[in-house]
Amino acid sequence: MADIPSREGYLPFRGHRTWYRITGPLSSGRLPLVVAHGGPGCTHDYVDSFKEIAALDGRAVIHYDQLGNGNSTRLPEKGADFWTVDLFLEELDALLSHLGIRERHALLGQSWGGMLGAEHAVRRPAGLKALVIANSPASMKTWVAEANRLRADLPADVQATLLKHEQAGTLTDPDYVAASRVFYDRHVCRVVPWPPEVARTFAIMDEDNTVYRHMNGPTEFHVIGTMMDWTIEDRLGAIAAPTLLISGRHDEATPLVVRPYVENVPGCRWVVFEESSHMPHVEEKDLCLKTVSDFLREFD
Repeated sequence: MADIPSREGYLPFRGHRTWYRITGPLSSGRLPLVVAHGGPGCTHDYVDSFKEIAALDGRAVIHYDQLGNGNSTRLPEKGADFWTVDLFLEELDALLSHLGIRERHALLGQSWGGMLGAEHAVRRPAGLKALVIANSPASMKTWVAEANRLRADLPADVQATLLKHEQAGTLTDPDYVAASRVFYDRHVCRVVPWPPEVARTFAIMDEDNTVYRHMNGPTEFHVIGTMMDWTIEDRLGAIAAPTLLISGRHDEATPLVVRPYVENVPGCRWVVFEESSHMPHVEEKDLCLKTVSDFLREFD
C-alpha cells in the first residue's frame, strides 16, 4: 500500500468537522467507493482494510468517521434527539458533494453502515451506481432476537455472568466485559487476538460511546435506543442500484437478519464467507476484498 497515494481532509458539516481519507486517485475513471462504518458509533479503523481495494483495481476508496466518532467532532453533550438517520444521510450527501462524486459513486456500508447505505439507496440517488451491504440488519427487532438466540448457545457460565451483571446494572464490570467478549469472539470477529485496527475501534468507543448509547443502547443484546424500532424491510423494493450483500457463516447478522435484502432488493446477489463472522474484511480479507472489487468492476 506504500505506493498508493492517500490524503486526509475535513468536511465542514453543521458547524462541526467530519474527517475523511481518500486512498487512490479520484481521477482514475473507476467508480470511487465510499465506505460507511458501523455502530452506530464505531470508527473507520476496523473497516480500514477496504482501502486495499485501491491497490487491487485502481479506484479511489474513501473512508470517513461519522459525526460524533473517531477523528470527527465528538459531541458527548448531544442527546438522543440529535442522533438520527437523517443526520447521517445529510452528512453522507454533504461528503459526496464536497468530494465532487455525488453524480457517480459506489457505497459500501458495514453493519450499521449498510443500514445507512440502504437508506441512501431507497431514495434512488442518480449517482449511486453500485451498493455493497455488508453484515447488516434490515430490521432491528430481528437483529435483537437473533443476537439473543445466539447468546443462548453460549456456555452456561457465560450466560449466567451476563445475566447477573445485567440485573445488577454493572455492565462495565470486568467479568461482564469478559463474558461479552466470548460472544464477540464467536460472532463479531473470530481472529484472536483482534487485529490492531479492530481493537482500536473498540478502544475509541470505550472512550466515548455517545452515539452507540443513544442510537443502539447499552449492549448488542439490549437495543433500547432510538433505532430500536427501525426497519427498512418494506422499502427495499425501491432500491435501483446493483446490490451485493455479504455476510459471514458465523455472523451475528444471521441469514434471518440479512435475508430481507436478498428477497426484496431487485437482483441482489448474496455471498456468504464460510470462515467469517461479522467482519469478513478482516477474517477472510483477501477473498472479501477481491469479491467486492470484482463486483464493482462490472459497473465502472
